[in-house]
This record gives sequence, structure tokens and C-alpha cells, in this order.
Amino acid sequence: MPRVGREGGALSRVILGLALALVLACLAPAVAMAQSGAGIIREIKVEGNNRIETDTILTKMKLLPGDRYDAGRADESLKALVDSGLFADVVISRQGDVLLVTVLENPVINRIAFEGNKRVGDEQLQQEVILRPREVYTRRKVQSDTQRILQIYRRSGRFAATVEPKVISLPQNRVDVVFEINEGPLTGIRKIDFIGNRAFSDGTLRDAIVTKETAWWRFLSSADTYDPDRLTLDRDLLRRYYQERGYADFRVVSAVAELTPERDAFFITFSVEEGEPYNFGNIDVTTSLKNLDPESLRSEITTIEGETFNASAIEASRVALTFTLGRLGYAFVEIRPRISRNREERLISVTYDISEGPRVYVERINITGNVRTLDKVIRREFRVVEGDAFNTAKLRRSRERVRSLGFFNKVEMTQEQGSRPDRVIVNMDVQEQSTGELTFGAGFSTAESVIGDISIRERNLLGRGQDLRLSLTASFRRQQIDLSFTEPYFLDKEVAAGFDLFSTRRNLQSRSSFDQRLVGGRLRAAYEITERLRNTWRYTLRNDDIHDVDAGASAFILAERGSEITSSLGTTFTYDTLDDRFLPTQGYLLSIGGEIAGLGGDVYYVQNTTQGAYYYPFTEDYVGSLSFNSGHLVGIADDVGIINRFFVGGDNFRGFASGGIGPRDGLTKDALGANHYIVGTAELRFPLAFVREFGVLGRVFTDFGTAFGVDVNGPTLHDISDPRVTGGFGISWASPFGPIRVDFALPIVKDRLDETEFFRFSFGTRF
Repeated sequence: MPRVGREGGALSRVILGLALALVLACLAPAVAMAQSGAGIIREIKVEGNNRIETDTILTKMKLLPGDRYDAGRADESLKALVDSGLFADVVISRQGDVLLVTVLENPVINRIAFEGNKRVGDEQLQQEVILRPREVYTRRKVQSDTQRILQIYRRSGRFAATVEPKVISLPQNRVDVVFEINEGPLTGIRKIDFIGNRAFSDGTLRDAIVTKETAWWRFLSSADTYDPDRLTLDRDLLRRYYQERGYADFRVVSAVAELTPERDAFFITFSVEEGEPYNFGNIDVTTSLKNLDPESLRSEITTIEGETFNASAIEASRVALTFTLGRLGYAFVEIRPRISRNREERLISVTYDISEGPRVYVERINITGNVRTLDKVIRREFRVVEGDAFNTAKLRRSRERVRSLGFFNKVEMTQEQGSRPDRVIVNMDVQEQSTGELTFGAGFSTAESVIGDISIRERNLLGRGQDLRLSLTASFRRQQIDLSFTEPYFLDKEVAAGFDLFSTRRNLQSRSSFDQRLVGGRLRAAYEITERLRNTWRYTLRNDDIHDVDAGASAFILAERGSEITSSLGTTFTYDTLDDRFLPTQGYLLSIGGEIAGLGGDVYYVQNTTQGAYYYPFTEDYVGSLSFNSGHLVGIADDVGIINRFFVGGDNFRGFASGGIGPRDGLTKDALGANHYIVGTAELRFPLAFVREFGVLGRVFTDFGTAFGVDVNGPTLHDISDPRVTGGFGISWASPFGPIRVDFALPIVKDRLDETEFFRFSFGTRF
């Protein structure tokens, strides 16, 4: 019995232990769940929101009523609410089966202001910042806008600028955001150094790039402030400079800009590897096109065997070949210059391989940037139209023609793929410039003393490309008014038509002892025969009156007192290959004109005039030119009067006054004008070193020529055809105030009765 009781007690303890273990096992998940805070969320309460709707907040929650609470999803909800940018602070807490979301709303921006900005206007800053009134304020947006403002100042060369945002609290949870700006001084370029250059000095390379060292005379330029984009351009300019001078292996290793500790200037260092200079080796042309003789194209090639290698000459040759082949009817050609280097002999051979290119057509021409100028004014200058074969040379010529209009300071052309592989879209982006001109001119001569003129001109009237000009000229000797109008595409044809009205009163007492009054008008029309050849026609009707003849005037002039009517018809042919209408560097121009008077009126004569000019770039900077003008008059059944003769001097023969050379009355010294004249000019144009970046050009020149012949005779007539020669120098500057030109000239060879003029000056401005 006792034995059995002990065994039964032991068994009872075992059973009790097993039951306890089973109970603990069942309670363990519940305990773990309780310890983790899990439970069913019966309700979500939102507190602290005044402007933001509760439903808006609940849409961003990752937990909803009825969900089992999860700490990870609660953290995700907190992050979503913070990232919304609507709240400055968010707290999520649990109160039993209720989830409490407490928010602190970000304020609303009432006003954005800028203080301390003088160089950059409020409007420009307002366009850059992303903060706006009535939007929600966030610290992240303020920090982003601060960097944007700093970037504006850095682009304008002010790296010392600082920006401190201030937030001013207002009632109803509103704020004013004020950016306090300290613009600081311009961050200039203290020094530009080059490492690795042996062929060219530091000074020469500094002239080749756009960025300049800070100097007092550069107050009108921004080239001496640091600009990272300008530094990128400088790398390309250095590469081009070397490759145009034979250094085919040249490369810019690095371009480093270091800011001084005071943040007031940069040190810029270019590291370069020049390599060795090359000359052109064998130059060849090959083609797979039928019926095309490659030898006939050699005249278009500007790369010449034995000359210094020039990468730009290769591209120029490729363009010239493309243009010539296009004129020959080969619309789809591809020209690939194949270059072969001989490093031992330092020769580069070039083979221009001409093959049939892909048949590509112009699908569409897009023009952007023209705010005032009508599209058709630009499109009519294109040498290709939509649907034509794509031709790089013609597009290049189109860009030149648009640029030559003078309406735009930027003309850029790009291409992109069309709707099909054989289609291309041409995009032209232009930037308009002022086309209205208010020009003031001034001059000095021994004949007319001080001369002044005012000209008002609009070269793009109403955006239609029409030219309207009104000019007034006044001096002690002359008063003149001119009105002219030109429609460049009359009746939408490639004919430029226009008219001129003029009235002139001239006091020629000091030159020829009489006064002249001239009133009349002119009709004119011009058209292109070829791309380079132009023909102009004009009809002129005018009344000339010689009056107030001095009692002591020449007998030749006394005999011409009174008025006469001239009715004349003239034409001019002009062939122009100049690369730039305003400042040519290469090419030539030849003009031949004729005029016949006698289609009614009182005057009968035949007149011929010629003009020519040739420009040659000796180097990139030095441009030489030769030019000439000539005129010849022959009377028809009558003598040619003094009004219609040529008076040479002044602008067309520097160093002599207007009418300063030619036939004279040896007794009274009165100028009689000439029936024949010819004047030539040799000139060298170059940039002036220390003001190079301003575009100031120096000129040295010599003028030479003669004027002779007159339809009168008498013992006092002084008429010699001996040549005259002058020499001088001048300065030209396309200044921000307008073009300025100064000429100084002295006679080297002259006649004893010639009238000289040492100094001429003119300037102008635009509005």
C-alpha cells in the first residue's frame, strides 16, 4: 500500500507538469502578441490639422481601421506624411485600439521678396525660384531656391555672392520668405597660365581664347569674369588654333580654375600637349560616281601639298566640293576626307572620297526665335524648300543669307531625323536684334569744316523685311534731306523695288563759288541673275539749279547759271563673293554700271562707272584688300555740265577734301569737276592688341588715283591727269554706342592746286 501511494503521487506530479506545460505553450503566442503591442485598430484620429482635410491625411496612411496594428506599417505611414511636404512635424501614437495621428502643418507662403540684389532684377530671380505665394512652405524648397540664386550669380561671374533666407511668421499660419542677398564683387581672372606650350607663347594663346585676364580697360566686357561654359569654349578654340597651324596631334590635357581663398578671383591653368607640326602630303580625289572626272574638281580644294596642315581647310574643301557637285546635278553625294599620317616625315595625306550618299529629303523646315520678323521673310532666303534633296552646302548658304539680313545677332541651324529614315527636319533658331538705327555722323574737312548728319532707319519695317530711311545732313556748306523705301521682295518675287526722294541745298562757294539746289526722285529695282550676280535698274528725275554765283567766280561757272532737268535711266551689274557684307575677310566684288541721260529733260550724256574690291586673309587676324573706283562721262551732242561731273576727294580719296583733286580754274581756284576719274586703295586691317576683345581694328592704307577731263577750254583752265598718292592710318570700332571710324591721311604726291584734308571722323548709335 505505501509503495502504491508513492508511485501514484509521482504519477500525479508528472501529469500536473505536462498540463502546466501545455497551458504555457498555448499562452506563449498571446503573451508574445501582447508584448509586441499587436491588436485591432478600431479608429484613427487626426489632430492638429486646420487647413489639410482629414481624408487627405488618411489617404497617405498605410494602416486603416480594422487592420491589425503593425509597427513597420506605422513607420511607413509616418514617412509618407512627412514626404508629402504638407507638415513640419508628424507623431503617430496608439491609445488602446485608437491610432492617434498628430500633425503640425507647414505654413503657407504669403510673399516672396529679395533684398540686396542690384545686378540681378527681381523678375529674373522670381523666374528661377520654385517657391510661389499661396503654396506650402518647406525647408527643402527654400534650400533649393537658395542654390538656384547662387547659381545665377555664379553664371554672371560673382562667386563671392551669399544668400541667406529669412522666414517671417504671420498670423493664420502664414509666412513671408525673404532672401537676403550679398552680391559681392565680380570674380575676375587674376592670371591665365599655360603649361606644355613651346611653339606659341602664353601671350599668343591668351589672344586665341575668349576668357581674358582682368584689366581696367575691360570695363565694357564680361570676358574677364569666370564662366565655366566659356572655359569649355576656350578648350575648343585652343584646339582649333593649333590644328589650323599644323599641330594635328594637339590636345588640351586639362583646364583648371582655382578660386582664391578670398573668393574674389580665379587662377586658370591650361595644360596642353602640342605634338609635332605637320605639312600636307599627297592630295587626291577619288569617286565612284559615273561620268564624273575627279581632276575637274581640284580647283575647289584649298588643301595644297607641301603647305602647313590646316584642319579648317579640309572642312572648307569638303563644303566647296559638295556645293560644286550640287550645281552639277549630284544632289546625293557623300564626301569623306580620308586622312593618312606619316609621323616620321610629319606629313598628312588627304584623299577626298566622293561616293553616292543616302537619298535624303527635307521633310520640314522649322523656324523659332523670330518674335517680330515674319516667317516668310526668313524662309524666302532659304536655298532649299520642303521636299528638296538635302544639301549641306545649300543649307550653309541659306544660313549665310539669313545672317546677312542684319536682323538677327544669332542664327543657328540644326538637323534631326524625320518621320522616315530618308527624311530630315531642318531647324533654324534665330535671336532678333534691334533693326532701328539712329545714326549721328561727324566729320571735318578744310572745305566744309564741321559736318553733321542724323539718320533714322528701320531695316525691318513691321517685321516684313522692308527698309525705310530718313536722313538729314547739315553743315556750314550743305543741307540735305533724303527719304527712301525698299521692298526686298516686290509682289513676292525675287525683285527688290523701292524709291528715293531727295532735296539738297549746297553752299559750294569755297569749292566752286556757287550754291546748288537739287530736288528729285528715283525709282529702282534689283534682282539676282545667279546666286552671286545681281542686276539693278534705276530711273532718276531731278531738277538742278545753280544760283548765287559769286561775282568773282570762274567764267566757266558763270556760264552755267540757271536750272536744268535731268531724266536718266541706269543699270548696274554686281558680282559678289564676299564672305561677309559688313566686315569681309575674303572674296571679291565687281560692279559695272552705266547711265544714259536724255529721256526727256535738258541734259544728254552717257556715264560709265566701275567698282571692284578683293580681300585676302594673310593670317586669321591680318586681312589685306585692294579696291578701285572709276567713272567716265561723255556728252551727247552737248557738253557735260558741272552738276553731273565727278568730284573726287573725302570719302573716296582720303587725304584730299571733297572735290580736292581734278580740273580747276587756275585763276579763281574754283573746282570744276572731272569727266574721268579712277581711284585705288590698298589697305591692311588688323586687331589692336590691348583692346582686341572689344573688336577695335586698326588700318593702314594708301589711296592713289587721278581725276581729269572737262568739257570747257580756256587759258585759265588747270587740268592735269598726273596721279596723286596719299598714305595714312585709321581705327574702326563696333562700339556698344555704334560704329566709330577715324581716319588720318597725308598727301604723298599732289598737285599744287589740290585741297587737302588730314582728319575724318564718324560715329553712330542704334536704338
